[in-house]
Amino acid sequence: MRFYEYESKALFRRHNLPLGESRVVNSPDEAAEAFAEIGGPVVLKSQVLSGGRMKAGAVKFAESANEAADHFSAILPIVVKGEKARSILVEAKSEVAQEYFAAVTWDGRAKQPVLIFSDMGGIDIEEVAETHPKHVSKTRFSSILPLTPRIAKEAIGATGVSGGALNKLTPIVFELMQIFLHYDLTLAEINPLARLEDGRFVVLDGHIDMEAEARGYHAALLEELGIGEDETRQARPPTEFEIRGRKVNETDHRGVAGNVVEFDGNLGLVIGAGGGSLTLFDAVRNHGGKPANYCEIGGNPSVNKAKELTKLILSKPGVDKIAVMMNVVSNTRVDIVARGVIKGCIESGKDPAETIAIFRIPGAWEEEGFKILAKYGVDYCDRSVSMYDAAGRAVAKMS
Repeated sequence: MRFYEYESKALFRRHNLPLGESRVVNSPDEAAEAFAEIGGPVVLKSQVLSGGRMKAGAVKFAESANEAADHFSAILPIVVKGEKARSILVEAKSEVAQEYFAAVTWDGRAKQPVLIFSDMGGIDIEEVAETHPKHVSKTRFSSILPLTPRIAKEAIGATGVSGGALNKLTPIVFELMQIFLHYDLTLAEINPLARLEDGRFVVLDGHIDMEAEARGYHAALLEELGIGEDETRQARPPTEFEIRGRKVNETDHRGVAGNVVEFDGNLGLVIGAGGGSLTLFDAVRNHGGKPANYCEIGGNPSVNKAKELTKLILSKPGVDKIAVMMNVVSNTRVDIVARGVIKGCIESGKDPAETIAIFRIPGAWEEEGFKILAKYGVDYCDRSVSMYDAAGRAVAKMS
């Protein structure tokens, strides 16, 4: 779940990170007023969840209140990677002497957080790592053992930063590490973290991603920031399709049948079993298939939830067939899912045999489920067929 820049900075402000004066505005008049309140030159930045604002022309500098108002009108309609601006952030312009990069994310292989720091901020960290590897440090640290400023100081010093800059950067980066752990984040990034001409350090831009599953733990923070419960907040605002998927999952407490993400393909997916859903999604793509969606199903959902999820996916324009696939499960009844997806097809006015490209859910009440599928002529397979091969069978029927 991604935060807008102004929300990320609101979180940073709670932890006393150095920030320039700023205002979130929603009209040209408010932009002019913000310029007057801040005083002096300002920068106006489109508030979108995706990157690439500067290249899209959605970041502009203003030297007067009238210019700030004009820039607001120019920036607001700009679509950045398919996303319209939610609002505009007006912030004091800073005279920058040097830019740094600091981020904390999760290293899945090491199963530890990792601090990434560079004394070459303001540009893509991947580019810096490739062309100037000595200017990037990666430091893994424990999420269980006590965290100390020494870890941050050594990470910064590894890039050649020393003296006063090292001493001033250390508490900022250390606080970023603590924010990452405290709020169950998947990313806490500052880029650029700037040293100004007068020697001060200021956070010029920041990005925060939170684990979706952690929303309940931090409900008070999200409410304070104005993040609604219906906002999925991925790399873009939720689509109507995704919002409807969430409502399907909320119909009752039994199992999971939702967490839908929309894509542009023609093969609908009803998939699940933890990491198995990601594996199946990738398998479809590796076979040359074009997923229409990602979703999760499991935990023994009701017939109604499986039915409504199926109907939702089949309602998406361009979806020709669906693939119903899971890993081997013990708590999800195969017959219930089979009944649900078949009812979903029928209520959508479609023939289950023609619509369900493959059904692969090995688990409880398997034989009963297979009898139902056979009755309706649905192609199914048991656990002797791998998830990868099942995905291939589904994709083969799309040609």
